[in-house]
Amino acid sequence: MAAERTVVLEHERIQRKLRRIAFRIYEDNVHESVLVLVGVAPRGTKLAARLKVLLEEISPLKIELHELVLNKDAPLKAPAKLSAGEVDLEGRVVILIDDVLMSGRTLMYAAAHLIGAPLKRLTTVVLVDRLHRTFPIRADIVGLTLSTTLQEHISVEMGRKDTVYLS
Repeated sequence: MAAERTVVLEHERIQRKLRRIAFRIYEDNVHESVLVLVGVAPRGTKLAARLKVLLEEISPLKIELHELVLNKDAPLKAPAKLSAGEVDLEGRVVILIDDVLMSGRTLMYAAAHLIGAPLKRLTTVVLVDRLHRTFPIRADIVGLTLSTTLQEHISVEMGRKDTVYLS
């Protein structure tokens, strides 16, 4: 029997949340000329791409987009890598983006990889924060904070109709 899924966020609400997140990123970085968006593969990268489009619509900022690939289940088995190879992040403002924050492990390892360079600032962004932290990291900008049990699962589906499900 398939697990029953409940829609937590439908397409239109996700679009509004992403637009608000984009405005918040711009407000926090209005004096910058360039922002580097880094999406945690795979869904964080899709969100970062959407935010790039929105930021380019609402601001004069130059936006760079990169994908960070890491093994979410065993992050120490293989090093995290930026898909573009070595990117010079020194002195730059980096926005790290993922879909769901639960334990904080993925975001922590992704941030640890990025701060290998002396960044000007690192901001973390997630669409959904589940508040089940086991690592000392938080999201600076959150679309939706959702209290769940540890047994429940949040899934973000990005496509023609974006949807966030709880199962």
